[in-house]
Amino acid sequence: MEEGGRRQKHIILVHGACHGAWSWYKVATLLRCAGHQVTVPDLAASGIDERRLHEVSTFADYSQPLLDILAALPPGERVILVGHSLGGMSVSLAMERFPERIAAAVFLTAFMPAPASRPSHVLDKLFQEAPMSFWMDTQFSSSRDQEKSPVSMLFGPLFISLNLYQLCSVEDLTLGTTLVRVGSPFLQDLSSAPPFSKGHYGSVDVVYIICCQDLAITEKFQRWMIENNPVKEVKVIEEADHMAMLSRPKELCECLLEIVTTYV
Repeated sequence: MEEGGRRQKHIILVHGACHGAWSWYKVATLLRCAGHQVTVPDLAASGIDERRLHEVSTFADYSQPLLDILAALPPGERVILVGHSLGGMSVSLAMERFPERIAAAVFLTAFMPAPASRPSHVLDKLFQEAPMSFWMDTQFSSSRDQEKSPVSMLFGPLFISLNLYQLCSVEDLTLGTTLVRVGSPFLQDLSSAPPFSKGHYGSVDVVYIICCQDLAITEKFQRWMIENNPVKEVKVIEEADHMAMLSRPKELCECLLEIVTTYV
């Protein structure tokens, strides 16, 4: 498809835990203004999706809105997938299931599993290394029936302001604290899943965008994931916190436009 003399390309933006499509509003606008098709789904029980977490039993159920988009793509269309934070795990699942439909996968300070380990490994490591004090006022709770309902997680206002949004505007901080919903890391489900395969997941070109001021998934942790699963390209945004799409939208958009030009 052509728009303004430039070939329009399709970019799918995937939000992180407790967030929704709304978190991408700045970057989605910039990419559309640059002439590209942008799809921003709400994953299950997120954003304006009407389901509640207790209705979402597995990580695949949670990621199903993204998988449905890929399944419905026209024959031959290949997209750029961008996952933020826990959204990297949803992107990974999509890579495993639809590698032929993904031109490149972008991990934005996101959890990125290695084919040699179970999908939960990167999440387990972060939870093991972070002291409980790190989570501040984040609320965790377990369902009586953990087989049907995952452990829930809701980021607290203090955690959001100090560890996620510390470089964001006051307006975006207000937006975030207003719109976050109960989510889950789906650790139990992901711990029982087999590793993603080299033949599917490992066949997709991957770009990792490091956010140096991220206090939640630190630069050190991001680089550890890259060492465990070497990628095609690494980009760095020096002054971005965890919410780079809000704190540094122009820099992030520039990175994504470079990736689109290179890989599609």
